[in-house]
Amino acid sequence: MNTVVAGITFRAMLGRRRIVLLILLPVFLIGMAFALRLLGDADQATAVSLLQAFSIGTMLPLLGLIAGTGVIAPEIDDGTIIHLLSKPISRPVIAQTKFLVAATMLVLFAAIPTYAAAWILIRGEAGIALGFALGATVAGFAYAAVFLLLGVVTKHAVAIGVVYALIWEGLIGTFVPGARKFSIQQWGQTIADQLTDVPFLKSDVAIGFAVPALVIVTVGAVVLAGMRLRSFSLTGDE
Repeated sequence: MNTVVAGITFRAMLGRRRIVLLILLPVFLIGMAFALRLLGDADQATAVSLLQAFSIGTMLPLLGLIAGTGVIAPEIDDGTIIHLLSKPISRPVIAQTKFLVAATMLVLFAAIPTYAAAWILIRGEAGIALGFALGATVAGFAYAAVFLLLGVVTKHAVAIGVVYALIWEGLIGTFVPGARKFSIQQWGQTIADQLTDVPFLKSDVAIGFAVPALVIVTVGAVVLAGMRLRSFSLTGDE
């Protein structure tokens, strides 16, 4: 990781409108948890439903899109990436640093709020808070890598990412049994399922498939992003 690149990227992310979007979704999640607690609906089934449907099923892929594309796509669009690439910094290192920044953002704005929402509802019962937080963390890493790669390979990263997040992850990956095996959110739910002790959460993807898939997708996407950056010309032409 290059600390200079990381610092610049963090400042850019926190100084843009994206920070508002990064905050809104977790605030809404925690607000729903407080509301359910006040209404007396704070039980394990409700907590699992909320975290499964909203935290991992909706919030995480959208935040992954915002963070993953946001760390590099705007620089490519406005041409400032050329200034960065002109520095004596390995391009794979640039990709790795951008990934780590995006992954950190997802831990802060997705995994920690997921734990907090579960804790508000049911405290530490049945390992639900920890299980979903870890599931959101590892799935968030995969989202960060995939959307980083998307931001490097196309100028339409956000549009394509929205389609991927809403159509594939939100609909096909949720309701089509065969497609669940190739859904990042389903892999995250598998991790959560392994760490919780409740009958309300049953993953359709085996842990023996989910873990290697998460590792391969995460590492592979970051490596490909670094390779793609090598093809960028300092003149701005590809």
